[in-house]
Amino acid sequence: MSTSGEPAFEFGFLLQIDEEAALAAALNDYLISRSYLAGFTPSQTDQKVFKLLCRPPDPQHVHALRWYRHIASLQLDLLLPDSSLKGKRVQPPWSPPAGTEVPQLRLYNSLTRTKEPFVPQKGNKVTWYCCGPTVYDASHMGHARSYISFDILRRILRDYFKYDVLYCMNITDIDDKIIKRARQNFLLDQYKEKKPQPAQILQDVLSARGPFQAGLASTTDPDKKQMLERLDAAVTAALQPLQAAMDGKASDELVQPLAQALLESSKDLLADWLDKQFGSQVTENSIFSILPKYWEGEYHKDMEALNVLPADVLTRVSEYVPEIVEFVGKVISNGYGYESNGSVYFNTAKFDSSPQHSYAKLVPEAVGDQKALQEGEGDLSISADRLSEKKSPNDFALWKASKPGEPSWDSPWGKGRPGWHIECSAMAGSILGESMDIHGGGFDLRFPHHDNELAQSEAFFENDYWVRYFLHTGHLTIAGCKMSKSLKNFITIKDALAKNTARQLRLAFLMHSWKDTLDYSSNTMESAVQYEKFMNEFFLNVKDILRIPTDITGRFEKWEAAEMELNNSFYDRKSAVHEALCDNMDTRTAMEEMRVLVSQSNSYIANRKSAKLRPNRVLVESIAVYLTNMLKIFGAIEESESIGFPVGGQGQNVDLESTVMPYLSVLSDFREGVRKIAREQKVTELLQLCDVVRDDTLPELGVRLEDHEGLPTVVKLVDKETLLKEREEKKKMEEEKKKKKEEAARKKQEQEMAKLAKMKIPPCEMFRKEADKYSQFDETGFPTHDAEGKELSKGQAKKLRKLYEAQEKLHSEYLQMNQNGN
Repeated sequence: MSTSGEPAFEFGFLLQIDEEAALAAALNDYLISRSYLAGFTPSQTDQKVFKLLCRPPDPQHVHALRWYRHIASLQLDLLLPDSSLKGKRVQPPWSPPAGTEVPQLRLYNSLTRTKEPFVPQKGNKVTWYCCGPTVYDASHMGHARSYISFDILRRILRDYFKYDVLYCMNITDIDDKIIKRARQNFLLDQYKEKKPQPAQILQDVLSARGPFQAGLASTTDPDKKQMLERLDAAVTAALQPLQAAMDGKASDELVQPLAQALLESSKDLLADWLDKQFGSQVTENSIFSILPKYWEGEYHKDMEALNVLPADVLTRVSEYVPEIVEFVGKVISNGYGYESNGSVYFNTAKFDSSPQHSYAKLVPEAVGDQKALQEGEGDLSISADRLSEKKSPNDFALWKASKPGEPSWDSPWGKGRPGWHIECSAMAGSILGESMDIHGGGFDLRFPHHDNELAQSEAFFENDYWVRYFLHTGHLTIAGCKMSKSLKNFITIKDALAKNTARQLRLAFLMHSWKDTLDYSSNTMESAVQYEKFMNEFFLNVKDILRIPTDITGRFEKWEAAEMELNNSFYDRKSAVHEALCDNMDTRTAMEEMRVLVSQSNSYIANRKSAKLRPNRVLVESIAVYLTNMLKIFGAIEESESIGFPVGGQGQNVDLESTVMPYLSVLSDFREGVRKIAREQKVTELLQLCDVVRDDTLPELGVRLEDHEGLPTVVKLVDKETLLKEREEKKKMEEEKKKKKEEAARKKQEQEMAKLAKMKIPPCEMFRKEADKYSQFDETGFPTHDAEGKELSKGQAKKLRKLYEAQEKLHSEYLQMNQNGN
């Protein structure tokens, strides 16, 4: 070969060889001692020899095969049209991977009642509006159901799928419920300030009880009826002692506490009675702002305690009244609203008949449900005169003319206040514009609230896409029963946090689908507690592995089959978690896949330790870090911990683990040395002291020591409360075990004593004691006649003979025992 086209080698003699196999062998021998890849252009001899070979030489002729491939490559270059490429070797064709289908995020959209691919309107930006609380009472677990669930979804969109989320939420601080509760509280406080006498309290309660019981009798809803019956029973229980004391002319010292107890038990029906009489006289607007301001503050405290992220934008109805008035005016000018007696209503028929619009997109089958519609209008807005103002019973209020005893604002239609549904539309529209990506709320808000929101907003913007994806969280039940604030059947968030931590509550929510009913029960919470404990033990074990001293190169160990198997499972579980989160953010499946990963990791660690081998540090650390990051994304870990749950409680500024662990390791090593000497020298007292340090002293400091035969003691930092609870449970189990052992010993002793007592009886006396069964006996004491004097049958005698012989054997054993001195 040559760069100039001249022969590089004198192997023209090869052209004289006809047989291909011989030619290949001779060529290989010739090339052994020569460089045959020196040039870039094949010589004429190269080309002639190449043509004589019909196929590549056999692999045994290594040099000939390499020459053949090189010439073949250069031959291809010569065929290329671009002259600049002539004489150059080229890369072989690339085989691209086929790839696999990548899962896409799909969300269950209430607008279609199916899972839809999630496609934000503007690139990576996601606009989200969530219906917030109506603040007139304590936040309860029903609120937690929505706000923890939406917090989880928001975090997943932001931190897992990396969307830029703008989260807007409202506070409803103007509402029929707030107005009524504020008036009732004000009037009841006034009543108490007057310090009525017991006789007056008794008379007023009896007066209030009449209409209350009439309402109870006419109530058909079973849940509401049950709630009212409980109230009535409480009033009755407090009423009777006071009546009896007053009828008996009891002293004031006895009567006063009974009167106060009646007042406390009757406050709900008394407040309602006072409101009906004097509610219209409450005119000061500030009275209606004090209540919601207080409960809004309590709501924010509860959300912070639950580790729920605050909204990016928070809107209050009281701050948006001008925008609401403008919004209502635009709906009227667009032809979908009408004024009636100072109120403004939405014309559902007019809207629904428009080709561009459709009323009740979410729950079309609920149109005409007057009960639901009236609940949506509010208790103060469903009087006969108000209902008669509408063109259709299906129409709803955009603006309500204020009655005496209600707060009011100026408007083109006179003094009034916003309707419930219009509040969200105006506030969301002001912040997010004519269309948002996501709107969220509780399942029970679908109709009429959200359907009315959609209608009036699309009437305002004259579009049909105000919301692209509507997400509704499922109901929350308490031990299988419906929960409702109005039915006084609810658990406050503070009560729930007194029983379980915020993390445990969140884990319970994560272990259930966000859109399905969640039952808040002891079983549900126990499952969450066990999940937390299971994950925490894994994190503590990994931390213990990582604390084992090693040099920098020793961290990286050869992977054997066990590591490959675990890593393959790690990849599969991560893929399964991703698929689950893409499938409507299915945290229930994701949490289960994470649990499976921990189980497999635990098995791997246990197998390595049983074989006296160290688990692969890098692999188990990677798994622990992944799980920690996922729990951070879900909001279950709120600190900057690299692995596992933080130690020292929420808000712990110091990295407690890295600070105290070196000292604990020294203590553990010292204790282990003492135990070794104590075992060798058989000093029981020292071993007992070491056990006291492990079982009593260190748990009080949040430290757990785990002794393993033949292995170093494992040191773990755990919450003090958890360790103390474990200690109490351990003591309880030991006590129960001791009791069972004592009970078994007692029963065994009783059985032995009973057997001994039976052994003492000679066979000749055993049947004579049963005079109620037998009347005559032979000389050995064996019965021959029954109690009525009839001779025993052969069958009866045979059965009794077996008993007699068994007793003979027992008594003989007893005599033998006595003879032997036992």
